[in-house]
Amino acid sequence: MDTSSRISQTIAAEIGAAARQVNAAVALLDEGATVPFVARYRKEATGGLDDTQLRTLAERLEYLRELEKRRAAILESIKGQDKLSDALAASIAKAGTKAQLEDIYLPYKPKRRTKAMIARENGLEPLAEVILADRNANPETLAKDYVTEAVATAKDALNGARDILTEGLTENASLLGRLRAFMQKEAILTAKVVDGKEQVGAKFSDYFTHSERWADVPSHRALAMLRGSNEGVLTLDVGPEPEAGVARAETMVAAELGAGGNGPGDIWLRKVAGWAWRVKLSLSMMLELMGDLRGRAQEDAIQVFARNLKDLLFAAPAGARPTLGLDPGIRTGVKAAVVDATGKLVATETLYPFQPKNDLRGAQVAIVKLIAEYGVELIAIGNGTASRETERMVAEVLKHLPAKVKVPTKVVVSEAGASVYSASELAAREFPGLDVSLRGAVSIARRLQDPLAELVKIEPKSIGVGQYQHDVDQHKLSKSLEAVIEDVVNGVGVDLNMASAPLLAHVSGLGPGLAEAIVAHRDLNGAFKSRRELLKVARLGPKAFEQCAGFLRIRDGKEPLDASSVHPESYDVARKIVSACGRDIRQIMGDDSALKGLRAEDFINDKIGLPTVRDILGELEKPGRDPRPSFITASFAEGVETITDLKPGMVLEGTVTNVAAFGAFVDVGVHQDGLVHVSQLADRFVKDPHEVVKTGQVVKVTVTEVDVPRKRIAMTMRKDGGASAKEDRNTRGAAKEAGPRRGGKPAGQQTGDKRQISASPKSKQGKDQSTGALGAALMDAFKKS
Repeated sequence: MDTSSRISQTIAAEIGAAARQVNAAVALLDEGATVPFVARYRKEATGGLDDTQLRTLAERLEYLRELEKRRAAILESIKGQDKLSDALAASIAKAGTKAQLEDIYLPYKPKRRTKAMIARENGLEPLAEVILADRNANPETLAKDYVTEAVATAKDALNGARDILTEGLTENASLLGRLRAFMQKEAILTAKVVDGKEQVGAKFSDYFTHSERWADVPSHRALAMLRGSNEGVLTLDVGPEPEAGVARAETMVAAELGAGGNGPGDIWLRKVAGWAWRVKLSLSMMLELMGDLRGRAQEDAIQVFARNLKDLLFAAPAGARPTLGLDPGIRTGVKAAVVDATGKLVATETLYPFQPKNDLRGAQVAIVKLIAEYGVELIAIGNGTASRETERMVAEVLKHLPAKVKVPTKVVVSEAGASVYSASELAAREFPGLDVSLRGAVSIARRLQDPLAELVKIEPKSIGVGQYQHDVDQHKLSKSLEAVIEDVVNGVGVDLNMASAPLLAHVSGLGPGLAEAIVAHRDLNGAFKSRRELLKVARLGPKAFEQCAGFLRIRDGKEPLDASSVHPESYDVARKIVSACGRDIRQIMGDDSALKGLRAEDFINDKIGLPTVRDILGELEKPGRDPRPSFITASFAEGVETITDLKPGMVLEGTVTNVAAFGAFVDVGVHQDGLVHVSQLADRFVKDPHEVVKTGQVVKVTVTEVDVPRKRIAMTMRKDGGASAKEDRNTRGAAKEAGPRRGGKPAGQQTGDKRQISASPKSKQGKDQSTGALGAALMDAFKKS
């Protein structure tokens, strides 16, 4: 079997497909096709492989090609040494992983001069062989015959023989495989605090004396312990149980030497086996298992981050409506920015309702003017410092708007990453004359209108929906997150005449360069009237057009099908379907009743198969449909603004900000996210929190425990109100591991000034007396606007 066939069959078995499907997908990917394009428009070729299967295929294809490349290099190396036998070649061919391949190669791998090599040079290999051959002879007696000028004593001779035998054991692929399997099943991970680091490493106190089975360590605990080790607070060790486990390991090594008898040679060989385990094999096994643990934990963390990011990017858009974005602040003021329905910035303002200026009235009047002048329909309030105080101020304004005015909807929006965007080169190019602090308000407003279009401008790691994202392989993380963004952007589709360059850059077949070229062409020549006009863009050729065209939408263009996900290559079939209905294409699109009598099989040709025809029919029924859900938002409880306002038993509405392996974090508007442990997510066993919740979801929770000094909030989503939550030691442990959270930030990272801020410098009585005057002032401001 050739290399390509072997790879195809391996991947086919892993993703549940046929080898021919894998071969077709590999050919398309090798030609430069993207995963979204192949998944959507090449179903006939791949037999309908979806984007998840194709992502796995692409990842495994890279690994297996590297494996085959390494296999070929090893064969070439051993051939060059003239040591390649048929049995060895067969063994190399059967190796299914890089680890197995390297185990086989160990004896032939060029290495520096070792103790075993020196022992062989001193003529001690025959001594090792005679001890193995004659177990009844005393090794010490045999060793006397090997004393030479280079080998001073019999003990030195035995040590040399031991080194030779030990090297053989450490290069024995079969033994290494059995030891690896034993360790993966039985090994214990142990963590201990470094003396004198108790105080500085208090956040790792759960692991000061900790041990658990290596195979059972969840990713978040593994990453926490690895971080503690990297910071010099913890020491980690992986090994079998101290007595019984070690004895089993040594017995396995001794069995490889055949040392099962009671002769002097057997006794000595068992000592060699014990020494080989303690000094050589246990260390290499520990390093390997620690590496596997790190890799496994990082892989899980990357998957969690990717799933959370996908949920966040798929969040419901509030729509193309004029929006006021408010970036709350205290001393530096509340930054306000109004964007129109297209996301264009039309006005900015800085308000100072809080200390030290306390210009509450002026801030409220300014908000009224902005609402009146620009027809604001949405108000997006960032969830950082002074968020609830700003929300309360806005609520007071909305109460006093004239009855004939449509009251804008206020929404608290996660501002994670807004500051990163504000200081970015992209923001500087987009708003060259705008103060950095006001750019954040623009981002907050736009992410309410369309989360996907705005969040793609921010480095995914700054959005803060992962766990321990800075501790994982950054290349793998970036690659995984880029794949998520690509899948979501192409799954939703992009308005060609509205999209920014950062959004277009994630469309199949495009990239930053072509995206910039498209925007430049649009700015110079006006809106695109058809998809075909893309071919006039500099450097955008037929191949790029083929890849991107189906994912780009043109509303009200020359060609009605350009507003759908039907690919231009299938327009002829789409027109035949329309012709069969006997009606105008614009009348049919969106009218499913007009298509009910048609059979997809009647429109198949030599290029377009049944899957594509069915997709065309589905798209004609609901052209350009957005797969994202309808827009809803959480309503925070009145009077619950800080952690001190929370009491056990409170039932609150909140938004899921992050989903980790151990549970979900929920924002209920108190500047501190609460944790719903995985055991409290439902009235049933939940293995994966993503089965129940996703980032951005609005949920109802019951507060079960509030720890104000440590800023920890425990919550439940169980119908019994978390009756067993206080007894759930895992819940408390997970909350401790996670540390405080706010606004989707990584565990342990806090944001926001937690001080209680007075909405007005006046007393309560003064406030009540001034309500009428406030209403009059706001009415007057509205009339003037």
